[in-house]
Amino acid sequence: ADLKKGAVLIHQTQNTTMSSGYPPKKDLGAPGPEADTKVHRIRITLTSRNVKNLEKVCADLKKGATEKKLKVSGPVRLPTKRLTITTRKAPSGEGTNTWDRFEMRIHKRLIDLHSPAEIVKQITSISIEPGVEVEVTVADQ
Repeated sequence: ADLKKGAVLIHQTQNTTMSSGYPPKKDLGAPGPEADTKVHRIRITLTSRNVKNLEKVCADLKKGATEKKLKVSGPVRLPTKRLTITTRKAPSGEGTNTWDRFEMRIHKRLIDLHSPAEIVKQITSISIEPGVEVEVTVADQ
């Protein structure tokens, strides 16, 4: 008699279905409209000693990316590196101890894009100001 009760309970639990108030989940494995073009996460690093040229290149890159309807974040302003050299004015070391202080500031900006690699080639083909170094890093999602 105990065995039959267990069999009945198993049979009842198999027929009952649990339903929640939420609609069924979408199939995430189905290819979307952009399945043929792989979207990459692209980080563009800009470095320069001249802030005006650096900001102009950043603005041009961002404007080009927004015209192509890409997801853009940035430019992120990283801390400025200050390279300083303090040296004596007198070459012989005699006389009054006077010093020269020279400084070079290096400014850096980051721009992140989510787009196919072909479109990034079109965006980065803009004229880049002199003294601005551009580094493009592509990472798959």
